[in-house]
Formats: sequence, structure tokens, C-alpha cells
Amino acid sequence: MSQFFYVHPDNPQPRLIKQAAELIRQGEVVVYPTDSGYAIGCQMDDKRALDQLCRIRQIANEHNFSLMCRDMSELSVYAKVDNVAFRMLKNNTPGPYTFVLKATREVPKRLQNPKRRTIGIRVPDNIIALALLEELNEPLMSTSLILPGQSLAESDPDEIRDKLEKQVGLIIHGGYLGEQPTTVIDLSEGEPVVVREGSGDVTPFL
Repeated sequence: MSQFFYVHPDNPQPRLIKQAAELIRQGEVVVYPTDSGYAIGCQMDDKRALDQLCRIRQIANEHNFSLMCRDMSELSVYAKVDNVAFRMLKNNTPGPYTFVLKATREVPKRLQNPKRRTIGIRVPDNIIALALLEELNEPLMSTSLILPGQSLAESDPDEIRDKLEKQVGLIIHGGYLGEQPTTVIDLSEGEPVVVREGSGDVTPFL
């Protein structure tokens, strides 16, 4: 049975954020709010938790995983960012975008795309998500909470509880959100390529 925290969307309770981070460190899979629907995540070095996440979402290990980062400086530890990519990232983060970039050696191999050695990177514009990342002091392995057979991200934490409370360790109720997942932009080969159009405006990348 998962824990269910009501966290204030504008003033997250530090006690609950600390407890959430501790559950992640203990290997739990967590559902949490972002600026583009709810996401599901776990500690990036925890293979067992990653396997559980893949089972919930019914995705293969070749899925393009993302690291949720607090800011640009943390992002650049895990992804190779050239000058062109840096300008685009700086102008569009934090925000509802996932950027696909070449991974650095800091990224566990099982999180990288096995053929392209890329990783998705994201800086969310959500107070709860950023508070959680700050408390963790490292990126969170993450993917949009799009359940099997669905095309949109989950937006209602009460419905998420009904569907997943026996499969995850924690659900953070941070309000009722939009359903559009992030817009995915591939910057790994230089020129931006729009992979998925979601809640972020694609105009800056065309």
C-alpha cells in the first residue's frame, strides 16, 4: 500500500518533502507533480526500482528515460551540451520540455539509449518537483506517467491512487494538473528535432 502525501503546491511542507526523498533513497517508486502532468520516478542508480517503474508503465529498457534536474548546472553534469544547445536550454528551462542529448559517463548505462547513448534531460517548472530534487541533491530518474493504453499523462492524483496504490511507494498529491506530457526536443545531433509535441511550445525549435 503506497503512502499518499497532500503537499501544498505553492509552499511544500519541508517535513513531507524530506520523507518523500527518504522513501526514494530507500528504493521506492514515487508519483509526483510536474509542470506537464504527473510523472513517475525513482533513484537513478536503483535497478530494482527502475524495473518496477518499467513494469507499471509497460515499457522496455530501451525506452528513452529522462533525468529530472534542478537547474542548468546539474543538467550539464549528465549531458553533453554544446553552445547551440546551451542557448536553447537556457531560454526554455525550467519548463515543460524534455531535451534529448548525448549522455556523459555520469549517467548509468541502463538509462541511456543503448544505440545512441543519449539521455532525456528536463528541468521542471514546478515548486514541489524542484523542492524534491533539492532535497535529494541529485537528479531523479523519471518519465511521464502515461499508463498502458493511454496517450495523455495522468492529471488526477485521486485516480492515480485508485490505479497504482499497490504498485508504488508514494503518491504526492500536488493538485489537479494538465494532461499533456512534455514536448520532446532532440538536440543530440546539433539541429533541434521535435520528437513529440506536448505542453511546451515548439516554435523556438522550428
